[in-house]
Amino acid sequence: MSASTTTTLTVRRRRAASARGLLALAACLAGGAQAADAATPLPRRVVVHYAAPSGALATSAASGRERSGATAVVAVPAGQSLAATLRRERRRHGVEWAVPDYIAHTAGAVVPDDEGSAHTAGAWQELQWNFSGPFGIGAPEAWSNVAAAGAAGGRGVVIAVLDTGVAYANRGRFRISPDFGRWQFVKGYDFVGHDPYPNDRNGHGTFVTGTIAEATNNVVGLTGLAFGARVMPVRVLDTAGEGEASTIAEGVRFAVDHGAQVINLSLEFTPGVTASDIPELIEALRYAHRHRVLVVAAAGNEGHAAIAYPAHAPYVVSVGATTERGCLAAYSNEGSGLTLVAPGGGPDADLPGDPNCDPEKSGRDIFQVTFTGSSVQRFGIPTGYEGTSMATPHVSAAAALVIASGVLGAHPTPAQLTARLRATARKLGGGGDERLYGAGLLDAGAATAPGGPGAVAAKG
Repeated sequence: MSASTTTTLTVRRRRAASARGLLALAACLAGGAQAADAATPLPRRVVVHYAAPSGALATSAASGRERSGATAVVAVPAGQSLAATLRRERRRHGVEWAVPDYIAHTAGAVVPDDEGSAHTAGAWQELQWNFSGPFGIGAPEAWSNVAAAGAAGGRGVVIAVLDTGVAYANRGRFRISPDFGRWQFVKGYDFVGHDPYPNDRNGHGTFVTGTIAEATNNVVGLTGLAFGARVMPVRVLDTAGEGEASTIAEGVRFAVDHGAQVINLSLEFTPGVTASDIPELIEALRYAHRHRVLVVAAAGNEGHAAIAYPAHAPYVVSVGATTERGCLAAYSNEGSGLTLVAPGGGPDADLPGDPNCDPEKSGRDIFQVTFTGSSVQRFGIPTGYEGTSMATPHVSAAAALVIASGVLGAHPTPAQLTARLRATARKLGGGGDERLYGAGLLDAGAATAPGGPGAVAAKG
């Protein structure tokens, strides 16, 4: 294939994975819908206010109500839903209002119980430095913010992953990744095989999707940043991780036409490919922008002073990669047009004067549940994933959380989302070199926090 029509995955994956880095995950998840809400448990009590004032504190053992003045706290009966209890209480004579007895949590952050590879609740943090470490993206704070907004994990947002496919379902020889739930996916398409079954045959797309939406707080595997969002799997890259510009363009248009609000492109064209070489894809990206769909793409892995396409195209959020020490990754492209950076793992770039960079030291990878070898039925947490491909889904997922949080209103434009992500990014490099780091390191916690740049004031 010619350079103008072939793209390669932006990933450096070492096939010889350490056995200690693997997690045997044999059974598929059950009850995925419940897992999505686990970080924000539904209240099990209802507060009822009565029109007529009552006397002294009284308790009725028969009704289960503890009454104080004109207010009662009613337990949700076993086997009954919160909604049914609310309907029952609101129909009672003399009731002015009835509301859930909402559950508060500490203001710091939400900390899930996923076990990582240590089989200990909360041990995901030992591997996912990219989410909660010193140079992570503030995932626990973001989870807390969107939960407070009533959209746990980005619930209600659809993210299209255009990649090698996703291990999203049990079909034939294919198996769903054990840290996904079927409820997490909407209808996608395979533009390589030309059928409606975009199953992954490589592992890259499943890894990327895991960073975006792996089930969280389910005591299994690792965590996904926008675990409440729904994913549209669109296969545009083949088993070797290659795909033509025209195929990717078809995938972009499909995602837009089928309701995606964010499109993730963890892929790049080889150096030297320009916009004039891929006109059909450039037009598809314009189509996405006209329909208010945010496109996020990888800056590229050549260590060049130029951003690769399609990340370099107009209206696309271009994402570079950083390491666990907060340095630009050695492989990450830089240059004019870089929007911001996110964790991609691997070694530091040699940047004299940058206090966060130490190219003599090794850097940790990014970890997520995906295939552990060539089989599409064996899953684990392999080593060897680093690259701007790994950085990009952090930004796509954070954008989904911003949409769900409502801080920019109900229907923010791609320009508003991009501005918000840039304005809340954390400056790196001793103050921020735009060519190296763009606006800085993605901060999902700050981006989803009420107020701040571009935020919409609450009404009422």
